[in-house]
Amino acid sequence: MASQFSVDHSFRAFVEALKADGDLVEINTEVDPHLEAAAITRLVCETDDKAPLFNNLKGMGKDGLFRILGAPGSLRKSSKDRYGRLARHLALPPTASMKEILDKMLSASELAPIEPTVVPTGPVKEHSLVGDEIDLTQLPVPMIHQADGGKYIQTYGMHIVQSPDGQWTNWSIARAMVHDRNHLVGLVIEPQHIWQIHQMWKKEGKDVPWALAFGVPPAAIMASSMPIPDGVSEAGYVGAMTGRSLELVKCDTNNLYVPANAEIVFEGTLSISERADEGPFGEMHGYVFPGDTHQWPVYKVNKITYRSNPILPMSACGRLTDETHTMIGALAAAEIRKVCQQAGLPVTDAFSPFESQVTWVALKIDTAKLRQSKVTAKQFQKQVGDVVFNHKAGYTIHRLVLVGEDIDVYNGKDVMWAFSTRCRPSADETFFEDVRGFPLVPYMGHGTGSPVQGGKVVSDALMPSEYTTGADWQAADFENSYPAELKERVRAKWEEMGFSKLE
Repeated sequence: MASQFSVDHSFRAFVEALKADGDLVEINTEVDPHLEAAAITRLVCETDDKAPLFNNLKGMGKDGLFRILGAPGSLRKSSKDRYGRLARHLALPPTASMKEILDKMLSASELAPIEPTVVPTGPVKEHSLVGDEIDLTQLPVPMIHQADGGKYIQTYGMHIVQSPDGQWTNWSIARAMVHDRNHLVGLVIEPQHIWQIHQMWKKEGKDVPWALAFGVPPAAIMASSMPIPDGVSEAGYVGAMTGRSLELVKCDTNNLYVPANAEIVFEGTLSISERADEGPFGEMHGYVFPGDTHQWPVYKVNKITYRSNPILPMSACGRLTDETHTMIGALAAAEIRKVCQQAGLPVTDAFSPFESQVTWVALKIDTAKLRQSKVTAKQFQKQVGDVVFNHKAGYTIHRLVLVGEDIDVYNGKDVMWAFSTRCRPSADETFFEDVRGFPLVPYMGHGTGSPVQGGKVVSDALMPSEYTTGADWQAADFENSYPAELKERVRAKWEEMGFSKLE
């Protein structure tokens, strides 16, 4: 199955790969999409268990229309394949490390785009609904959290919009809930790309041609989560990353193109004038604020096309760990690494610790190069913050933690150890109040200051010696406090002494 998935990058093949990995639970008894499916998925996310596939949803009707796959990008229990679900998004071996996954995602930035191939039809055109046949309120759309403002069908689908001149097609993920039988309403937040293109059409005085594709090739949903540069079309980026051209098919009601092997596609328009209440929603930082609704643009659904027995992917986001953390935080960190390196900063690795609800990014610094630069700590903090916080890649991130070579930025315990023992509050920090903030972070949108400005900091967990002569300490841990021969002897008889097998 792994070899098949390496050839077929479809969402359906991804599901089969999870099954082959023993990372899928198919639930054939009836499950209620009103909270029950999400409750099961949420517990899966919080326990790193297998992805649930709900094959029998209450209210599916005679045609079914869709099943639901929960936790499509969450973690696995074993440290050996902890990121296996993400690795399968990119047709990598399930044992791939987070660094290998992010390197694969970044690889396309150095390659020429491989443009998509337009095909006459595909599996997503097997069935369709139009006009009065469409009633989103009658579909088994999940209610994800009990305090949510509505049923959120869009948590892991891909919005497709195009600039009026046709030069830029953008794929992105932004939440949307059912408004009525043929409308959705959802976030269109500045400065996200969907907002930028919405503004372009507003100047034209025309609603935005729009499509929403569910169950797209998993590499495409990864790219949709990544803050790639303005003007770059994700289809060519995904082609370069996977080494093959994506097959797209034209929508029937507008001139947009969607993945031919998608599970479900909504075709329609995004209004430049009509708005409606949206939210609240239990977001990626783990909070729902009951009654907290805001006016956002309305999407009109003119046609639905879908493949036989389709699957709707669902993210039941909240506290750790789900795909809003494994993807949004991780992919922002990958882009931040690239941006820092392009700016000449001595950054070797970057990752967003899950323990921070992905509001932090830890940056590993090549301290030998740092010492060569003769820069002071305050100067370096300012340089890093200016580069990251004034770039789109740093939009969702509110704390950068600078660490040395002894810290594994992919290990949250390492990052927390460095931050809590090496960074003196205030004295070793530089604050940024004149940059754009991310309003979904609770202390921004519901805190004491502006919801969209400031609230960001560079926390320097590099010790003074790392700026001058090099590290002058030895870690008091198993790896660093004992001779190699003794460590090997202890490991060799570990299970014999009655301990669990070391991974």
